[in-house]
Parts: sequence; structure tokens; C-alpha cells
Amino acid sequence: MRVILAPMEGLVDAPIRETLTRVGGIDRCVTEFIRVTHGTLPPRIFFKYAPELERDCATRVGTPVAVQLLGSDPGQMGLHGLKAVELGATQVDINFGCPAKTVNKHKGGCVLMREPELMYAITAAVREAVPEGIPVTAKMRLGYDDRSMGVACGQALEAAGAEEIVIHARSKVDGYKPPAYWEEIAKVREAVNSHVIANGEIWTVADYWRCREVSGCDDVMIGRGLIARPDLAARIKASQRGESIPDMTWPEAVDLVREYAEALQARLEDRFITGRIKQWMNFLRVGFAEAELLWPEARKIRDVAPMLACLDQDIPEARLKTHAA
Repeated sequence: MRVILAPMEGLVDAPIRETLTRVGGIDRCVTEFIRVTHGTLPPRIFFKYAPELERDCATRVGTPVAVQLLGSDPGQMGLHGLKAVELGATQVDINFGCPAKTVNKHKGGCVLMREPELMYAITAAVREAVPEGIPVTAKMRLGYDDRSMGVACGQALEAAGAEEIVIHARSKVDGYKPPAYWEEIAKVREAVNSHVIANGEIWTVADYWRCREVSGCDDVMIGRGLIARPDLAARIKASQRGESIPDMTWPEAVDLVREYAEALQARLEDRFITGRIKQWMNFLRVGFAEAELLWPEARKIRDVAPMLACLDQDIPEARLKTHAA
């Protein structure tokens, strides 16, 4: 009954993986995708997206990290899968789920679900290139134009040797609009022998249990829900034990944002760090009333210190109650 942190491109980078896995409850992470085209990528690109390669491909608290590749050339994908393992990857994941227009335009991500035979060729090439014992896994949606391709694409991935298949319970056209079609994941799970992991629209502990019931999947992958509530995985694990733990407070969430900002300072200029904080805070607005109340002020701030000072300010209880009402 694992909880896996989803690879959200442009947001779930190595520093945020470190921060969230320290909170607890996350069993595995997946990197942002490494784009594979026609040239051979140098090692520095792999280490940029997966600095955990320097530490047995795990975060500092020991949470395993899979290296994700995105591309449409089977030969190049195989070569880069092998290169990832040579650099230290303990799992190679393939992205067939990204809905971004730019990615799909260049024949990457979810658009490949229009061609199950190409998904098979890509996955088979990676499986053949990667040493036995290193899992090759994949992430997909239920289809591109609609939700009719889930079973066919899942069977193609299974036939090619994918040990696990994460399924985001929407098509590309659905985007991220509710609802998630967990019942369609169940259809794929029943049609393949590969282990299927459910993904999509898990924001609360109750959502987790409902997703498991409808999809029939023991394991889930969570993206936005864990960014909005960093303690969600820990609370899910407590619920699996028949226990409950107190919800994370806003000051505790701010401490995480501060830790994240400090980690980014070694990599980025202040203006880019503030942008990353705003990205995270935009999701925190879902989980914390304080974030919603501070957002109009925070979104205008450009520098890190005043941003953190903004998040640290006391909010009168009366204002929170008014917002809740």
C-alpha cells in the first residue's frame, strides 16, 4: 500500500522531493522527465534532474527515486535508459502521460497513446537495454482524444516488459478537470498482469480510500494533493494503521517552504526562487486558509526574504474564521 510522489514537471524538483520525503509517508519519488531526442545527453543533464544519483538514487531520508525519460525514438530511449542505470538509476520510468502541448507537438508524452505499437517499441527497447533486475516502469493516461485507449496501451506496455504502470485517470483532452475516472483504471488493471498504480484527484485521506475502492489498486501516486497538503502521505499511512495524526499547521508548512527556499539558493537566483515559492503557494491555497488569505500580497513579491516574511506574519483568528465562513 504505497504512496508515490508524482513527477510534476517544473515543480517537483530535487529540493522539493527532499522536503516532502522528510515529512514522511512517501514510499517513492519520480524525477521530472528528462527529454530524449536524437543526440546523446551528457551525464550533467541526468544529474541536473536527478542529483539523487549521487546517493544511491534516493533522497537523504532514503526514499527511492526513479529516473523518468520522455521521448519517441526507441533506440535513443534504450541508450538513455542504459546511461541512467550506468549513472546510478535503480528504476527507469517512461513518460507517456504528459499533456503539455509543446511536448505532444514534438511527439512526446500523452500523444503517443494514439500509437500503442510505438509505446510497445519504446518500452521494449528500454527493457532490452536496461540490465535485468532494474525495473522499467511507465506512466500514462487513459488516452489522448478520449478515454478509450487505456486497455490497449496498458496491454502494449505489459507485453513490452513494463513491471508497473501508473495511470492518471483522465485523457489528455480531460486535462486536470474533475472528476478522475478511477473506474477506468480498474478496467486496465483487470486486463493486464503488470502492477497498476492509480493516479489523479487524490486530495484527502478520504479520496485515497475511495480511489483504492473504485480502482482496485493497492498503490497510488499523488501530485497536486501532496503539494497542497505536504502531510497527506503521512496521514494516509496513519489511516492504514487505523490511526490518525494531527493536520499540519500553517507555521509548519511555512517551515517547509523556508527549507525549500534555502535549498534553492544554492542553485537559482532570488527571482527564480520566488517564482518557485509562488508555484508551491498556489497549491497550498487549497490546503491552508492562511495561504489563500496571504496570496494577494505574496503574489506581488519578487524577493525571497520579503516573501518568507509575508508567509510568517500572524493572521488574526477572526480573519481566518471569516474566511472559513
